[in-house]
Amino acid sequence: MRNVLITGATSGIGLSLVEKYLQAGDKVYACGRNFQTYFKSSFLIDAEKSDQLVKIVFDMNHHDAIIDVLTEVESLDIAILNAGTCEYIDDAMQFDAELFERVINTNVISIGYCLQALLPKMKQRGHLALMGSSAAFVPFQRAEAYGASKAAIHYLAQSLQLDIPKDRLTISVIAPGFVKTPLTDKNDFPMPMLIEPEKAADHIIYGINNNKQHIHFPFPFTRFLILMGALPSCIWQWMALRMKRK
Repeated sequence: MRNVLITGATSGIGLSLVEKYLQAGDKVYACGRNFQTYFKSSFLIDAEKSDQLVKIVFDMNHHDAIIDVLTEVESLDIAILNAGTCEYIDDAMQFDAELFERVINTNVISIGYCLQALLPKMKQRGHLALMGSSAAFVPFQRAEAYGASKAAIHYLAQSLQLDIPKDRLTISVIAPGFVKTPLTDKNDFPMPMLIEPEKAADHIIYGINNNKQHIHFPFPFTRFLILMGALPSCIWQWMALRMKRK
């Protein structure tokens, strides 16, 4: 039995990861704010009664609470820092600094506090996965805050990969395309190759089980974005503006 910690565990990808790790027989520390809405199945209730599932309630924006709560967690084999938010800047000329701060605080600053609390808990040859996004591969309209936050996570993960030997701890960055979650349900634009959270969880678990440092999916979509990001900026900007006009 492995000890697995998952943030953002109350819905979407996080909830699917919780269910799949429990089904595999692992002990899961599920971190989130709103367990009442989604943690109603008899499977999850039984797992909690047997102490296979431990619910940890905290808000990612309450940094002191992150340190206080997570320092009480047992040693970990796997930690998946999945929690995050997405907000769009609708008018770049009327830049919303408060929105920008909210997104950066939730998606980046809180991760630093999680790392401070959790890295000492990671077992030898454990696995730490950070939730990035395919939005980090190439800029998107209205994504000044969200895209910047996820680009920061990609850089953070890659720096950790340099500073922490892989025989001590494997560091992964996860870069999903569009996944059907409460966050993407709010989107008002087409989402090509949208996948269900259960499928996203399968990709993540496969990547972790195979010690992959870069986990991105669905492959055709993310490969296209990676190739687009490798083009000269004048070309991808022209393509992006054409898509915006359509």
